[in-house]
Amino acid sequence: MKLLTYDDPLAFACKAEPILSEGEDVYSLFNGVLQAIKAGMVKDPFMASVELDGRVIALFQMTPPFPLNMIFTDEQHMNSAIDTLAEYLLSNEIELPSIISLKPWAKRFSASWTAKTSQSSKVIMDQGLYRLDNVNETLDKSPGKHRLAEDSDRTLLEEWYVGFIGDTKMPEVTSDQAAEWVARTVELQEIVLWEDNGVPVACAKRARPTLNSVTVSFVYTPPEFRRKGYAQTLVADFSKDLLNDYQFCMLYTDMMNPTSNKIYQEIGYQKIADSVQLGFEVIG
Repeated sequence: MKLLTYDDPLAFACKAEPILSEGEDVYSLFNGVLQAIKAGMVKDPFMASVELDGRVIALFQMTPPFPLNMIFTDEQHMNSAIDTLAEYLLSNEIELPSIISLKPWAKRFSASWTAKTSQSSKVIMDQGLYRLDNVNETLDKSPGKHRLAEDSDRTLLEEWYVGFIGDTKMPEVTSDQAAEWVARTVELQEIVLWEDNGVPVACAKRARPTLNSVTVSFVYTPPEFRRKGYAQTLVADFSKDLLNDYQFCMLYTDMMNPTSNKIYQEIGYQKIADSVQLGFEVIG
């Protein structure tokens, strides 16, 4: 068994994409990030595979400060693949603040990592992975309409992005980082707003497109506009538009928020997997 690391995204893609295509929905996060790496949109990614007798049995990908994502194709050899990765990270002094993966895989890695280090794990977010093939057309809709975000919306979206980061427990960002992220996504026409009487009240974003799928992310309603159905109506309309160009849509939810899970299910999203993000900290 050997671990291979990659500096060339295309070389890594040759190993990863045949596996990712077989589970394009479950592996949508990994696949979408890989497409961004290939497009030169990510700096200093960590990309690795573990192989046994010429077969890829594990894939790993990390774009700091975001979590290490992992896929295992052979659970019989999972523990050995985990040990191989852990030893590489430790010997090369590569920092590992958190991981994200299907829940059983993440728990297996966490147990091994804790045994090898003085770090314990904690749940950052217990997630549901949802897939949408058709939108429920019988939904009651909130008043208003959606439109693409424009340059004039950037200041507002920077505030909303910081609020979204806080709600979802993602790595904190500076005001400059928020401004840069919003400017880029607005320029790429990725963000949509829901307006009621001309007032922006919610937003959503398309993310991580692959051959057949796209992810809906950055679903956010500021506190003063919540519990009015704006986010559900926006996600339903936005997802319907996206399905004109993709076979299916994906999104992640916080399983500790039953309200958001309920509204997505009412739209037509169906949970296909349990995922978890685990953080690591030194046992005190």
